[in-house]
Amino acid sequence: MFKERESKKQLITQEDIKKMLDTCYDKSLHGIKKVSPPIDVFANDYLKKEEDAGKAAEAMIKNQIRKCTTSGFLTGFGGVITMPVSIPANVGSVLYVQMRMIACTAYLAGYDLNSDQVQTFVYACLAGVSVGGVVKQAGIKVGVKMTKNAIQKIPGKALVKINQKIGFRFITKFGQKGIVNLGKMVPLAGAFISGSMDYVETKIIAKRAYKMFFEGNFSVGTEEE
Repeated sequence: MFKERESKKQLITQEDIKKMLDTCYDKSLHGIKKVSPPIDVFANDYLKKEEDAGKAAEAMIKNQIRKCTTSGFLTGFGGVITMPVSIPANVGSVLYVQMRMIACTAYLAGYDLNSDQVQTFVYACLAGVSVGGVVKQAGIKVGVKMTKNAIQKIPGKALVKINQKIGFRFITKFGQKGIVNLGKMVPLAGAFISGSMDYVETKIIAKRAYKMFFEGNFSVGTEEE
C-alpha cells in the first residue's frame, strides 16, 4: 500500500512540466551567472557580427545545434541548472539550450518575450505542438502568416489549451500513454541525449523556430515535419 502511494507520487504531471518549462524560460531570458548572459546580450552579440537579424538567427542556431551535440559541454553545464522536476542533469541542459535558441530566435525576429502569448509559443515550438488550430478555434483570423498583433490578441483560454497540449506532448515524450515514473526516466534520458539524436532533434526544433518567428508559420508541429 505504501509502495503504491509512493509510486503515484513519482508520476510526472502537467504541473511538473509547466514548472520545468517556466524555470527553463526564466533562465533563458535572464541568463545564468558566470555561464550565460541575458537573452538581449546573447542576441546582440550575433547582431553585431551579421548584416541582418535573419543572418544573426541562422548563425546563433548553428552554434546552439553544435552545443547540444557536445557531450563535454552538456556534462559540465548540467549541474548549473536546478530544475523543479527530478530529471537527469543532461536532459535539463539540452532543454535549456534548445529553449534559449528558440527564445533568441523570437527576440531577433522582434517578438516580446515577456508576452504570455510569445512564451507559450516558445514552449509549443520546443514541444512540436501546432498552435494554428487552437488559435482559429479562439476566433482569431489568421492567414498563411500570423502577425505579431494577431498573436497578442490570443485569449488566455486558448493559451491554456495550447499549454495542455504542450504538457501532454512532453509527458508522452518521456514515457508512454501520458504516464511517466520519474524513477524510470534515466534509461529514456540516456537514449534521448545521445549525440546523434540531439543533433537531429535540435536541428528540427531550430527549423521550426525560424518558420514560426521569422516566417509567421505557427501551424508547424511534429506532424508537419
